[in-house]
Amino acid sequence: MDIVLPFLAEGVDEATVSFWKVDEGDDVAAEDELVEMFTSKAVFSVPSPAGGMVEEIIVTEGEVVKVGQALCRINEK
Repeated sequence: MDIVLPFLAEGVDEATVSFWKVDEGDDVAAEDELVEMFTSKAVFSVPSPAGGMVEEIIVTEGEVVKVGQALCRINEK
């Protein structure tokens, strides 16, 4: 399952990866925070929608991503 940058707010279509709270190979539960992101107006975390293992981190810290772009991949358990 790809975890994507969700819709943030009207007129906000991108955010920057601040830091990852998980590493590839980590087990996560539903609602665990995966990554901290920021925009010019807010800092927020993206949670895991399901439990599983972090299979791949697709974007790196400092990278700017668009809404809907994949951040990481989780192999659901």
